[in-house]
Amino acid sequence: MTRVAVIGAGYFGQFHYDAWSRMEDCELVATCALAGAEAAAEQFGAQAFADVGVMLAEAQPDLVDITTPPATHLEMIRAVSKQVPWVICQKPFCGDRAGAVAAIELAKATGLRLAVHENFRFQPWYREIKALIDQGALGEVYQATFRLRPGDGQGPDAYLARQPYFQQMPRFLIHETGIHWIDTFRYLLGEVTSIQADLRRLNPKIAGEDAGILQLAFGSGARAVFDGNRLSDHAATNRRLTMGELEVEGSAATLRLDGDGSIRLRAHGANGWVEHAYAWSDHQFGGDCVYLTNRAILEAFRSGQPAETEASEYLLNINLEEAAYRSNDERRWINL
Repeated sequence: MTRVAVIGAGYFGQFHYDAWSRMEDCELVATCALAGAEAAAEQFGAQAFADVGVMLAEAQPDLVDITTPPATHLEMIRAVSKQVPWVICQKPFCGDRAGAVAAIELAKATGLRLAVHENFRFQPWYREIKALIDQGALGEVYQATFRLRPGDGQGPDAYLARQPYFQQMPRFLIHETGIHWIDTFRYLLGEVTSIQADLRRLNPKIAGEDAGILQLAFGSGARAVFDGNRLSDHAATNRRLTMGELEVEGSAATLRLDGDGSIRLRAHGANGWVEHAYAWSDHQFGGDCVYLTNRAILEAFRSGQPAETEASEYLLNINLEEAAYRSNDERRWINL
């Protein structure tokens, strides 16, 4: 039985509490936050703490799951690194590259297993699309395009009800949101060889960019486009389910993912689309991807195998994020 403690009780923390509480081989022993810990503890049958040190001493967790804002990540990792063997940390990981590198070096020095909770690659539609690509259902993959259209970024109250700190982030679209598709495209298509970005700010109440186009070239020869606009929306019952629409084009077929999680295929030369059935759970956020992510990381930790989003591996995503902002500033492609 793995004893789990979650630090943070904000909007996204609720999905982590729910995920851990459903794992029969885990016990959610503690919640820790300056505000909200008691409510979460009462709901999920854990003990509430306001101080990390006290929580570690009294609850004695095996795994700490950090869901606090990015600026606190390195401090939290440092606080728990010598007392627990396993840590999962939300993204944007440690706020910037310097913080991420410091956290990775600290993990190496202390023997800590550290993984980033990058959950989009674990959304069930992307796992299914990856399987279809690997099975050759699309043939040679030429390109993929994702159109981010959550429609939640309009007006002076954008994000205030859910994650108000979004408004003050100096880097927003790529740093907070586009990083998900940088990682997902790497998962689907392999390693990136060059990147180009054209970013802009549409809502004057947002400090950072909230729209833009990111192009990625891969070693395989494939290309990907992330076309993000947080003010525009797309057709979906729940516009936060997939947050947009994906098209993957290959020599044998083209694949489309819509806003309701449906996957359709059209064979090369055909006009009709065929629904591709697959199993997934519409629970909590993104097809229950928080549960699926934490489950996969936990199993990797237990087996001694690298997690898909091990912090040292995740640094590649942060390097790509930095290259994207550099590309936008210098108005050119960046080779990696």
